[in-house]
Amino acid sequence: MGWVFAAAGASRVLESQRSECVTDSVCCGVSVSSVATDALPRRIVIASRASALALWQARHIRSRLGALYPRIEISILGMTTQGDRTLGASFAKIGGKGLFVKELEEALVQERADIAVHSAKDVPMRLPAGLMLAAIGAREDPRDAFVSSRFDRLAALHAGARVGTSSLRRECQLRARHPQLRVEPLRGNVTTRLAKLDDGDYDAIILAAAGLKRLGLESRITALLDPGESLPAPGQGALAIECCAGRGDLARCLAPLNHRETALCVAAERALSRALTGSCNVPLGAHAEIAGDGMRLRAFVGRPDGTRLVTGERSGAAADAETLGATLAEELKSRGAAAILAELEKQTATDERR
Repeated sequence: MGWVFAAAGASRVLESQRSECVTDSVCCGVSVSSVATDALPRRIVIASRASALALWQARHIRSRLGALYPRIEISILGMTTQGDRTLGASFAKIGGKGLFVKELEEALVQERADIAVHSAKDVPMRLPAGLMLAAIGAREDPRDAFVSSRFDRLAALHAGARVGTSSLRRECQLRARHPQLRVEPLRGNVTTRLAKLDDGDYDAIILAAAGLKRLGLESRITALLDPGESLPAPGQGALAIECCAGRGDLARCLAPLNHRETALCVAAERALSRALTGSCNVPLGAHAEIAGDGMRLRAFVGRPDGTRLVTGERSGAAADAETLGATLAEELKSRGAAAILAELEKQTATDERR
C-alpha cells in the first residue's frame, strides 16, 4: 500500500460544471443496498493533496479500507493543487477553498484516481456534475483552537495584539468580539503557520483543532474556543470522501466508513451554506449537534470587518437535517443576511473589474 506523488498539471476547469442540485447528501441518493450485488474493485487509488495533514487523512482512510478489504490494492496519489501553489494570497482573493479540491476532482473524472479524500470544510457547496460525496467520516473536534506561547486565552490579549488567521469567518468573529486586536492574514500549512507564530510574527494564531490533533500537535493548543465564541465552518473537523456517481462498487466499499451522525450534521451545515451561497468571500459559520433524535443548528453571516453579525439557531428532527439548514438560512436572510450577501457580491464584482 504505497503512495505516488504527482504534481498536478494544467487542469480542465470543473467549476463551470458545478451541479445545481439542491442537495449533496451522502451518495447523492444512491442506496447502498441497490449496489450490494456489485463486485468489489480490485484496486483503489486515493487522490490527496500532498500536505502533511491531507496525507494523514488519506492514509487514515487507506488504513480503514485496508482493514475492511485486505485483498484490495490501495495507493495514494499525492497532488499539489492550485491552492497549495498560491499560499501567499488569501482564500477569498485566489478563488476560494475549491482550489484545494479541483485537481483532485479532475483526477476522478479522468480516472487517474478512484476516490478523493477532503477536509469537508474545503469541499465547495455544489459538486461538479457526475461526482458525489460517498461517505462522511466521524468528526474530530470541530472547534477552533487558540494558539499562543505568551497568552493563555484569547481574552488575555492586549489591545493591538496581532492575531493571525486565514479565514474571513474567524476574522469577522474576532473583529466583532475583540475590536481592539489586530487581525492579520496567515497562510501556509499547519507547520508553517506555527513557525510564524514561534518566530514572533504574531502574538497568537487561530487554527482548526482537528488538524492539530490529527498531526499529533495537540500540545500546541493553548485553549479551545467554544462555538459560542468562534462558530466553526460548515463541515469543520469531518472528512469527506468523493467519487464518481456511477461507481456503485465504491459506494458499497465506502458505506462502512460513513458516520451517520456526522453526515447528518454536515448535511445541515452545508445546506445552510448552500442556501446562503456560502463561499470564502462570505464570513459564515454553521455548527450542528445531535442529541437523541433531535438536532440543534447554529449559524451566522457577517461583514468581514465584524461591524455586523446576523446570528440564529434552530432545532428540529435530525432526520430533516437539510430542511433544517435551508430553513435557518431563509430566517437569517430575512433578518439581514440577504443585505450583507448583496453587499459582498457587489464588492466582489467591483474588485473583479479592477
